[in-house]
Amino acid sequence: MTWHEAIVRRAREKRNGQRVVFTNGCFDLLHPGHIETLERARACGEVLIVGVNSDRSVREMKGTGRPIVPEQERAELLAALDSVDGVVIFDEPTPREIVRALEPDVLVKGGDWASDRIIGREEVEAAGGRVVRVPVVSGYSTSAMVKKIQNPDGAGGSNS
Repeated sequence: MTWHEAIVRRAREKRNGQRVVFTNGCFDLLHPGHIETLERARACGEVLIVGVNSDRSVREMKGTGRPIVPEQERAELLAALDSVDGVVIFDEPTPREIVRALEPDVLVKGGDWASDRIIGREEVEAAGGRVVRVPVVSGYSTSAMVKKIQNPDGAGGSNS
């Protein structure tokens, strides 16, 4: 969905008394850790909108070999999950602008993010929303998966 469609949906759901939850990430190689995080995010409200980093922003963060999966395909995979109600792609270095525009009731990030480093926290809390940190599921890492694919003989890490 476009940013505009997400904002319109958020307004409609808010009028209907439903809590809109937002989370974001690269979601390059979807793994069980992602699924668990998305399910926990969805449990924080009735509507989950996921922000996906654009291909350009993933390259800036992760390097020239990433993403493995193009942004439209990552968005399509996420949108097919039962826990996800909408997906928006953002090209900015951080999700601050989409968080500011969407004004979610709940902003969810993984527990590996310190509370004071969560982008959008100030905007969500200033609007009366809350920020939730969900536990990271150990044993899963896209970066470790990429290393394992590149070096299947074992130097790529122990994650599956």
